[in-house]
Amino acid sequence: MAPEHLRLYPASRQRSQAGDVYSFAVILYEMCTRAEPFTEESWYTSIGDTLERIKNCGIKPYRPILNEHEHIPELVQLANQCWEELPSDRPTFQNVRKVLRKIRMTRNNGASKNVLDVLLQRMEQYATNLEGMVEEKTQAFLEEKKRSEELLYKVLPRSVADQLRMGHSVNPEAFECVTIYFSDIVGFTTISANSTPFQVVDLLNDLYTCFDAIIENYDVYKVETIGDAYMVVSGLPERNGNEHVRQIARMSLDILHSVRQFVIRHKPDEQLTARIGLHSGPVCAGVVGRKMPRYCLFGDTVNTASRMESNGKAMTIHISESTMELLLPFGTFTIEERGIIEVKGKGRVRTFWLENESETQGN
Repeated sequence: MAPEHLRLYPASRQRSQAGDVYSFAVILYEMCTRAEPFTEESWYTSIGDTLERIKNCGIKPYRPILNEHEHIPELVQLANQCWEELPSDRPTFQNVRKVLRKIRMTRNNGASKNVLDVLLQRMEQYATNLEGMVEEKTQAFLEEKKRSEELLYKVLPRSVADQLRMGHSVNPEAFECVTIYFSDIVGFTTISANSTPFQVVDLLNDLYTCFDAIIENYDVYKVETIGDAYMVVSGLPERNGNEHVRQIARMSLDILHSVRQFVIRHKPDEQLTARIGLHSGPVCAGVVGRKMPRYCLFGDTVNTASRMESNGKAMTIHISESTMELLLPFGTFTIEERGIIEVKGKGRVRTFWLENESETQGN
C-alpha cells in the first residue's frame, strides 16, 4: 500500500493509479528477489515497525533496497521511480509499459528475451512451485489430522469421538447389561516404596502396554487406568448382545497369562501378581467434561465389579453370580464356586472363580 494511503488506513480506504504504481514496484521487488519486501533489511524487526517507518518517514523514505549490480539496472531504476514518495513523481502505467517493452535480458546464456516475458515465466514457475508447496502442506495437515483422530479414538470410543468431531452432543445412555473388568497389582504399595519414581512409571508403562496390546484383540473399551488399577468394559457404547461377557472373560484369561510371564525390569527376580474381578449388570454412560472429555460409567454395577476385584485373591479371576450365569450358556468356561462371602456395601453374596476356557470354543 502506498504511503499516502497507508497513513489514512484503516479509517479511510483510499485508492489511486499512483498508489497502484507504487504497489507495482513492490511486486517488481518480490519478483526480482523472490523475497518479502523489507525483510532482508538490516533494520527490519517486524511488520508493525516497518509500517510505522513508512508512514512517519523523514527526509529519506523507507523502501526495499534493489541493487543494480545484482538485478537488471533498468528494472531497478523503474522500481525506484515507481515508489517515489510524491505520487506526482511516479510514472503512469502507460510509461511503465513502454519502459518494460524496451528492457531485455538473458537467462542461462540463452537468447535475449523481453523482461516482461521473463517475469511472467517466473510467475508461472512460482505458481507451479506454490501448487507443490500447497499439496505438501495439505498432505502434512491430513497426516496431522489423522494422528489427532487416532489419539482421540484412544481417549474415547470411536462412535462417541466421531459425534464430537462433527460437533454433535453425546447424550447419556442406559445399557441393560454390560460386563466390567477391574484389576490391580497385589502389593503395589510395597513395590512403589522400594522403587524410584522412574522405575514405578516404567513398571506401569510396561504392564499397561502389554495389557493394551491384549485388549486390541477383543470387543472391549478401556475406560481408564488409575495408578495400578485397570478398568475395561464390553457391551458399550456398541451393544453386542451377551457377547460382552465372553469377550471380557477371554480377555481376563489372556491378561492373567501375560501377568505370569511379565518381568519387572528393575526387579527381574520378583514375580508380579494381580487380582481380577468381573461383574455384569446395567450401567449408564456418557461424556463428562469439555476441556478433557471422558467417557464415564455410572451405576452399582461399577461398584460391584470393583468389589469383586478387591475381595479376590492374587492371580485369580473373581466373578459375580450374574457374570457366571451369563457365561454358563457358552459351555466352554471352567467355573468353580467360591461360596458366600461378605462384601462391603453388599452383605453376603455368592461368588465364583473363572479358571479357564476349554480348547473347543464357540464362535
